[in-house]
Amino acid sequence: MRTSCTALRIHVSASDVPTNVSVEERQPSRNPFARSDGRPKRLRSSTWKTFAGSPVAVVGATVVVAVLLFCFVGPLVYHTDQVHTNLAHVRVAPGREFPLGTDDLGYNVLGRLMVGGRESMDVGIAAALLASIVGTLFGAVAGFVGGAVDALMMRVVDALISVPALLLLLLIASIFRPTLTVMIVAIALVSWVVPARLVRGEARALRSREFVEAAVGEGAGIWRIIFRHIIPNVAGVVVVQTTFQVADAILLLAALSFLGLGPAPPATNWGGMLNAGLNYAYANDWWLIYPAGIAIVVTVVAFNLLGDALRDALDVRLQRR
Repeated sequence: MRTSCTALRIHVSASDVPTNVSVEERQPSRNPFARSDGRPKRLRSSTWKTFAGSPVAVVGATVVVAVLLFCFVGPLVYHTDQVHTNLAHVRVAPGREFPLGTDDLGYNVLGRLMVGGRESMDVGIAAALLASIVGTLFGAVAGFVGGAVDALMMRVVDALISVPALLLLLLIASIFRPTLTVMIVAIALVSWVVPARLVRGEARALRSREFVEAAVGEGAGIWRIIFRHIIPNVAGVVVVQTTFQVADAILLLAALSFLGLGPAPPATNWGGMLNAGLNYAYANDWWLIYPAGIAIVVTVVAFNLLGDALRDALDVRLQRR
């Protein structure tokens, strides 16, 4: 009798299992944050579709790529001498030989625009990357640790934000010789506070999530949690902010060079070209002012458009998460 009851229970329990249930449905649900899950791939696909389908993204990315090609590939195709002066061709109006004319030292303005743009892009991109790296690490530590450490670290950020960035740059440029490396480090020193505040806010929200608490419960160290869980989940915010930081760095370098505190000649950038061209503003030598000014405006607007498009595309990713 006992044997027949056991067989009956086994038969009933087996008949209750639907035969059309797939293997994936019978398995327990996976952690949505696990790397083995297929969800990140779908999120990347959705993010790319949103980004590529935005007219703002297309315009911004196209202009940025065109500016990079103009600055870095242009000098390889259009060869000009940007080291030795040529007093026989001083302030020549635009024509067939010189498409954008020459400046007060005989330099080809079109070639100088390429060389100056290359320096502006080098400083802008390098300073933005350095500021983002420092700000991300600083903000991640402050947000995850919290408490008195967070309060102390944020007071440092508040103190630096309260001082105008241009004033700090003028102080640094007056103390050190304004070389390319000094400009990169100086601009990064006044720019890292913004990503630090953004990452700190994201880190404070992430430290209460289940996967972070699970890592803490397993005994993972602070740096392992920060590099394994915090930073990968704030990468979208950092990428968007870095795009804006490039535009800000280009403007800061242009402002310093316009005030005469940029790298010394024969090195130049778009701000230095503006500074030199303003001396002949009343002589109707428009080609000494407009090309550099237009290049600054177009590049900064393009990076801002690219940042806006990236933010919109990554918002879809965050909403689906």
